[in-house]
Amino acid sequence: MAGKGSKIIRTDKKGHVQKTESISLAGKCLVAVPGIEDVRFDRSLIFLCACAKEGAMGLVINRPLVPVKFDEFVSHLNIKVEPDKIKYRPDVIFGGPVESTRGFVIHSADYFLSSTLSIKNGIAITSTLDILGAIAAGRGPKSAMVALGYASWEPGQLEEEMKGNSWLVVDADEDLIFNVPFAKKWNAAMERIGVDPSFLTLYQGNA
Repeated sequence: MAGKGSKIIRTDKKGHVQKTESISLAGKCLVAVPGIEDVRFDRSLIFLCACAKEGAMGLVINRPLVPVKFDEFVSHLNIKVEPDKIKYRPDVIFGGPVESTRGFVIHSADYFLSSTLSIKNGIAITSTLDILGAIAAGRGPKSAMVALGYASWEPGQLEEEMKGNSWLVVDADEDLIFNVPFAKKWNAAMERIGVDPSFLTLYQGNA
């Protein structure tokens, strides 16, 4: 399943995410089907950051790490929050089981650095500390979440899982990613593609 390592994540010496040849699924969300084989991804909604012949990489966007607060998180990175300037405090989320200490900021594309990877539909990813400092000082993007870890697939793995009906695909946008409450994201994604989750659960149970 998607917990395996992947060659799709490439960074240079400065931590800049290297862009790979992408296909149409990059910038979309994967919706875990009820009864998915890997229970780590039960009811998960995953934003695909990259999808190419080398494999695929994505971030789980509906699992907040509730005990982790932004101020405490950045303090461990020697970044000081400026209370009179910071505009909001991003949620810290579980991005996936691979490299759980590695951080990514998924954010609106109104903010851009040389290290930023623009994905699609106004969504971007930055993996360097500069963006955290900018957010802490009120100079960051209008919307953001900090993801720890990621999900990845080896070449051909995601295609096989999709053939096995483990995932559904839904278009992603800023509203689904940043505005819909975490507890409602999975259902909201299902509704967008006209799928009744209760029907899927019943179907899986009788398969």
